[in-house]
Amino acid sequence: MLHVNDGEDTPAIPLMKELLQYGSKHSNIVILEGIMRSNWYSSLFEFAKSLYGSEVYSFYFDIPFEETLKRHLTREKSREFGEESMRRWWVEKDFSGSLKETVITADKDIDTIVDIIYKEITIKCRCK
Repeated sequence: MLHVNDGEDTPAIPLMKELLQYGSKHSNIVILEGIMRSNWYSSLFEFAKSLYGSEVYSFYFDIPFEETLKRHLTREKSREFGEESMRRWWVEKDFSGSLKETVITADKDIDTIVDIIYKEITIKCRCK
C-alpha cells in the first residue's frame, strides 16, 4: 500500500500502529496481513498485544521455499518479482517469538486454511 522499502525501521510501522489503534476503537475485528519479518516487526506485534491482549490471532504459513515459489508463479504478481528476489527475502521458520501463532503447513488447501482461521477466530473471539 505504501510502496516503501521493507526493513528495520520501515516507515510502514507507524502507520500500521495507527491503523491498529483506530481499529481497536472503531471495529470489532481488525485484520493485519502481510509478510512481516519478526526482527523488523516485533514492536508492531508487541503493540498489537498491548491493544488487543489475548484477542490477537496470528497465523504463520510454514511452507517450504520451493512450494512458496510454485504458488507464487500462479499469481499475477509473479511478473513483478521472481525466484531471485524471493530467495533474497526468504527467512526460514521466522516465527514471531512474541505471538502465539497457529502454524499452517503446505499440506493444507485453501478451503482448509480458511476453515482453520475462521474456526479459531469465531471459537475464541470475544468480539462484540
